[in-house]
Amino acid sequence: MHIAVIIVVFLLTYVGMAAGRLPWLSVDRTGIVLLGFVALLASQQVTLDELGSSIDAPTLVLLFGLMIISAQFVASGFFEICCDWLMAQSDEPAVLLGLTVAVCGALSAFLVNDLVAFTMAPLLIAGAQARNLDPRPFLIALIGASNAGSAATFIGNPQNILIGQMGGLSFHGFLVACLVPALVGLGCVYGIVWLMWRDRIGTTEFAASQAAADLPRHPHDRNQTIKGLIALGAMLILFATPLPREIGGMLIAAVLLSNRKFTSRTMIAAVDWPLVLLFLCLFAITGTLADTGIPFSALSGLQSVGLGPDSLIVMAPLTLVMSNVIGTVPWVMFLMQIWPSPPAGELYGLALITSLASNLLLLGSVANIIVVERAKTLGIRLSNAEYARAAVPFTLLSLAFAVLWLKWTGAMTWLPIGD
Repeated sequence: MHIAVIIVVFLLTYVGMAAGRLPWLSVDRTGIVLLGFVALLASQQVTLDELGSSIDAPTLVLLFGLMIISAQFVASGFFEICCDWLMAQSDEPAVLLGLTVAVCGALSAFLVNDLVAFTMAPLLIAGAQARNLDPRPFLIALIGASNAGSAATFIGNPQNILIGQMGGLSFHGFLVACLVPALVGLGCVYGIVWLMWRDRIGTTEFAASQAAADLPRHPHDRNQTIKGLIALGAMLILFATPLPREIGGMLIAAVLLSNRKFTSRTMIAAVDWPLVLLFLCLFAITGTLADTGIPFSALSGLQSVGLGPDSLIVMAPLTLVMSNVIGTVPWVMFLMQIWPSPPAGELYGLALITSLASNLLLLGSVANIIVVERAKTLGIRLSNAEYARAAVPFTLLSLAFAVLWLKWTGAMTWLPIGD
């Protein structure tokens, strides 16, 4: 009965995340996972201490520290300056779209991409509308660039933070393994979006009828921006030292919270607490399932017949599907809990493929959903069909290159080892 309850709760939780909501209720994926966590407690098959033992505290601490660093850039008006600079460089839509991909991709490599998506979406909408351009291709470019750019480092998105921390990957090793596919992914995003929208980006009735959005802006504070850049640089230096990364991240966060300009409440409020709660509850649910031993037995059986996730022929299509069905974070969380000591090359592959695969559909990552919801509040609706027309080609192209890159560099094999 003990194992049966755990399996049922796990399956219902992941089915709920695949559906994205509960019937007749406004409950999102974070709410669904929280309900699963509560169900395990209420069943009295596991205790709170047992659930807590499954939580990887260092990963949560590092995630929090990175979010505080990102919040420093938001509060200092850094994103407004970036968008203003971008939009002032040219009147040519092709140039503006290319700069959007480059700037958003670069920011997402070093700041958590969810926050980049949240902050840049309304700014890009206002900038495009001020030039009588349709903002939708800029939003598609933002989504694609935030995911592809975040693939370059293990601090770029939530699932990479999880993989890098639990897998003990080095920052520089990760960058060497994933930078080139990330750059190619950015190129694919720009090329396909411009190909699809070049004839109508400034000529649609939609573009001509939209008034420029009037947005609240963070006034730019040069000193606080410099402080944020120094903090980010210091954190990257600390990553190369023996100091545990989560401790280094929290030290930097503590310095930023000791601020005369911004209150600690303002900084802490900028943290994506629903994402932190999602991590916490998923750790508990997947860890409890892993403790039963069933996932390890199942994985060993799959590996014995050549169907384990240690080969590109299995990982690439499986991750593409699962990332867009249940989401990248739940999929990576599940795999990391049941996959004993995967080699660094396979972890690089998992991080790279999940980051790029999350571009396929609007439900593929939290960043995608954030952009759509932020746009909707400003009267801009980006439909699944409009997004997919560009996203499916650039996702598949970038994934194809990533798979070839992983094989060529020897990070992963095409077939299971021994076949």
